[in-house]
Amino acid sequence: MATGVAAWLPFARAAAIGWMPVANSPMPVAPMERSKRQDELIILNVSGHRFQTWRTTLDRYPDTLLGSSEKDFFYNAETKEYFFDRDPEAFRSILNFYRTGKLHYPRNQCISAYDEELIFFGIIPEIIGDCCYEEYKDRKRENLERLQDDQEENRDTKPPNMTAREAMWRAFENPHTSTMALVFYYVTGFFIAISVITNVVETVPCGTTGNQRDMPCGERYTVAFFCMDTACVMIFTVEYLMRLFAAPSRYRFMRSVMSIIDVVAILPYYIGLVMTDNEDVSGAFVTLRVFRVFRIFKFSRHSQGLRILGYTLKSCASELGFLLFSLTMAIIIFATVMFYAEKGSSSSKFTSIPASFWYTIVTMTTLG
Repeated sequence: MATGVAAWLPFARAAAIGWMPVANSPMPVAPMERSKRQDELIILNVSGHRFQTWRTTLDRYPDTLLGSSEKDFFYNAETKEYFFDRDPEAFRSILNFYRTGKLHYPRNQCISAYDEELIFFGIIPEIIGDCCYEEYKDRKRENLERLQDDQEENRDTKPPNMTAREAMWRAFENPHTSTMALVFYYVTGFFIAISVITNVVETVPCGTTGNQRDMPCGERYTVAFFCMDTACVMIFTVEYLMRLFAAPSRYRFMRSVMSIIDVVAILPYYIGLVMTDNEDVSGAFVTLRVFRVFRIFKFSRHSQGLRILGYTLKSCASELGFLLFSLTMAIIIFATVMFYAEKGSSSSKFTSIPASFWYTIVTMTTLG
């Protein structure tokens, strides 16, 4: 603007004092007047509160509502202004974003209402300034936790006209909703603990045999351990069948991880009942008994901390996979180095690269 004024102002001054005659053609339009023609002062009426700004200020962000032609749908030809039935307090920070290019979060605003205003005007919250972003994320997380608590409270409230099957499934998923559900919850948890303890204790030596061989408690008190195992499996079977009956989608329930764990935990018992004492199949039966250790995972139904740990591992699966991949590469590299370094020695125990894996794994995971 200053350059344009300097172009014609000396001629006007010279003509005024008589140094040169005034030109016959009209004077050029002043740069300020030309700029006013290109720009336009518009009025934004937000629920009765009027805001004024330049059109070029809004046009800086064409991907938003005010910066695009979509705002013409809100134009009132009679009052020659744009009317928005929105929150005027939140709009102040939004208009300030168009002016300064920085979006701030007003701490006295409801986080849900502020998000709705940003969505309406087409502004993404990720561009909030660093000075307010942490406050915004904290308020958003607190609001999400509060909404989840409200949903759990509403879930605990028994809806009307609930069928027996729905009431049973609700009792399994929320044991604290009724006394009977809570009793069944603690009874199954008790039998899970008994099953795990029995699986451990039956391997403890309880004396010696005639040939001075240690006899495990599972062989010395076979009937007692069999009765305890039978009682636990009966409880687990009844629980699984009741869950299968009450599940909203039986196909989805049978495909779930916890359902597979339940089946693997009780399946060895029933296979052992139909198996004979043939030595050819005794080894396979011993292998199946190993799967009884999966009963410990049934505690995840009774522990919120274990469920949170499972969700955490699931969300970090890609990072854990990359860590395992990096560890595998390092093991192969150092095992190869160890093999070729000891290859010329006759007393070397590194007979091959795979034989060097164990030394490399132990060294990396214990000594670093």
